[in-house]
Amino acid sequence: MKTSDNNISRKDFIRNSALAVAGLTLIPNIMTASPFDEKNLSVKGKMSLKNVRLETGFEYQDGEVPSTQTDLFYVEVENGKIIKISPNQPSAKAVDAKGLLMLPAFKDMHIHLDKTFYGDQWQAVRKRTGGIKGMIELEQKMLPEMLKNSTFKAEKLIELLQSKGTSFARSHVNIEPTSKLQSLKNLQKALENKKKGFGAELVAFPQHGVFYTDSVPYLKEAAKMDIDFIGGVDPFNIDGDIEKVIDFTVQLALDNKKGIDIHLHETGDSGLKTVEYLIKKVTENPALKGKTYLSHCFVLGKLEAAKQEEIAEKLGDAQIGIVSTIPFGRLIMPIPTLYKHNVTVLTGNDSIVDHWNTFGTGSVLQKANLMAQLYGYSTEFLLSRSLKLATGNILPLDDKGTQQWPKSGDKANFVLINASCSAEAVSRISEVESLVHDGNVVF
Repeated sequence: MKTSDNNISRKDFIRNSALAVAGLTLIPNIMTASPFDEKNLSVKGKMSLKNVRLETGFEYQDGEVPSTQTDLFYVEVENGKIIKISPNQPSAKAVDAKGLLMLPAFKDMHIHLDKTFYGDQWQAVRKRTGGIKGMIELEQKMLPEMLKNSTFKAEKLIELLQSKGTSFARSHVNIEPTSKLQSLKNLQKALENKKKGFGAELVAFPQHGVFYTDSVPYLKEAAKMDIDFIGGVDPFNIDGDIEKVIDFTVQLALDNKKGIDIHLHETGDSGLKTVEYLIKKVTENPALKGKTYLSHCFVLGKLEAAKQEEIAEKLGDAQIGIVSTIPFGRLIMPIPTLYKHNVTVLTGNDSIVDHWNTFGTGSVLQKANLMAQLYGYSTEFLLSRSLKLATGNILPLDDKGTQQWPKSGDKANFVLINASCSAEAVSRISEVESLVHDGNVVF
């Protein structure tokens, strides 16, 4: 990445911005001056920013892209939208962005905001016995206590995500006989309290199986509430019947005009059969195209290359997206193959700290960094494309280097980040963290 003031390598930008060191913020210098306080907004919600750095195009040499060009601009915002982008006005009376790079705000597209230890007393993962059904039994014992302050913990977790530049999430929320609808209601309170700087879409998630614990009546009730997707988890391993579970899920989604997002951890034959049957049902019901996702879908990482190509092509044709962690254990998702066949690929933190996992960081930019490393995306062009994993597929420049974001009329959903990621910026962690509870990190 090249600026008028200095040269910034894209490698350092992605690597250092996603620095995964305990205690460090993963976006070292998101606008720490806190320009988004109410005092900076007029009664009509207007605000102007000067010295805003934007990507303007690729620099080409011998057909290669060695760097990305940027320049400084003057950006005007009103009522939550960008209304004008013009040449910089350094002497204007406006919020000074101080040359920070404006990027689309990040999106965490797979997380469980409703059940977390974050913000509460530290607990490590318990000893696991009995596989997935053993974990269901453990949850049934733990959830009543967890629900007592789940709204508070969800708010603290949202604040963590905001501190990493995330302003939107897709959250799965438990719907089963133990929680009934209480987990959903508690999370909705947290989201209402945080709606000023954070948005979400919700997945009704039968963590304990659709039929294994008879979650059906609660799922049907949740489907009529303010949720966006009908979820699911390992239809064969938990419920023992792939077709029965998928048929129910598809029909419930169709009846209530919802999308589908199914957890699939199974890596063997049952995992592949689940993918193929879901493709069949979505193909039969075109209303679900573009609204159906498989979360994790680890079986893709176990297939031979030829089979990966075949399944990726079918997923692309059915417009079924993949939302996965990157990587998971020894499994590496075939992301380049999925991209090749126009499959929407999204990512998220899944768990930050709960009874499933203790290693979440809250940063989706770190996921983009990992993907770039895993697939050897070392060129400027490929590194620049890696960013879309963090932004929900929004990029400042298209593949030809033409500026496509931000434009007048776009939502004012952005982060301001120190693109140089200097040691000085990293040392100012406490300034960033102090803003978290005010929700001023992203706008």
